[in-house]
Amino acid sequence: IIDFTSLITHSMPLGEDSIVSVALSLQMGSEHPLAKAVVEYAKIHNNLASIAQNIKSIPGVGIEGWINSSDWGYVKARLQRLNSSSNDANYETMLNLCSIYLNSGRTVSVLMIEKADGPTPIAALIFGDEIKEEAPQVMNLLQNMNIETVMLSGDNSYSAHSVGNQIGIDRVYSQVLPQDKGKWITQLKTETSKHGRIVAMVGDGINDAPSLAKADIGMAMGTGTDVAMQAAGITLMRGDLRLVLGAIEISKKTWNKIQQNLFWAFAFNTIGIPLAASGYLSPMVAGSAMALSSFLVLSNALTLNWWHPRDILSIKAI
Repeated sequence: IIDFTSLITHSMPLGEDSIVSVALSLQMGSEHPLAKAVVEYAKIHNNLASIAQNIKSIPGVGIEGWINSSDWGYVKARLQRLNSSSNDANYETMLNLCSIYLNSGRTVSVLMIEKADGPTPIAALIFGDEIKEEAPQVMNLLQNMNIETVMLSGDNSYSAHSVGNQIGIDRVYSQVLPQDKGKWITQLKTETSKHGRIVAMVGDGINDAPSLAKADIGMAMGTGTDVAMQAAGITLMRGDLRLVLGAIEISKKTWNKIQQNLFWAFAFNTIGIPLAASGYLSPMVAGSAMALSSFLVLSNALTLNWWHPRDILSIKAI
């Protein structure tokens, strides 16, 4: 969390401690990156959570529950994305107040309190995305491998495109609802299949699980949710984007070994079977040749143990 912006009406009290307390109580059990940011911020500033009940996540919107706040009493609160508030009567006001943050690529969440006359915006929580140091280099190397990079983000257009431009993403799609990510993966698969290419999806959240399963190759970050790791075909053991390059490289090396082993297996059989059928190869020699073939294939496969992920700067297009 980098800032707070007041959206309070004059009829209700407002304090940063109250805002953090309510936001913390809503986000305590969530594994979402923004939820972790709220929890971390609260720890640093010694904020305590309010008593919360009936917490539930709303896909593509945010999270809501009943909060027993010292300032507002027992009320229904919701922390939601700003762009999901477009039907709210105060949306234009909220958009104007937060435009400076949106234009700088920040993510904005709005804290809403349910009143008798409907939901009332209390404050905007402004989040800043921390771009991984290795991300621009990884995107550049992927493009050198003739791999097109696409980002599917639920963030607003400003924030998504700001991040995409900073790290060099080829295509950026913003305000994508969780249930729509699978549709985008299907569409991308249709596009790429025409050119004999495949779609790999990298994700770490619960909402990414269906897309990871639907992609040709799903890669889940080991720092993400269990659901994502179960849905993906590959689990990257750390939250390090360089491991995506490593996974691609070891996959290509493994495929090369399979092709080499098939060649040697067919070579031995192509030569040995006609000789044995013609009576020029004794059973003892044939058995020895078969053992040698198995030994060569196994030894060639075991050379993969010598492979280690190289430093990002030394990974070249294969």
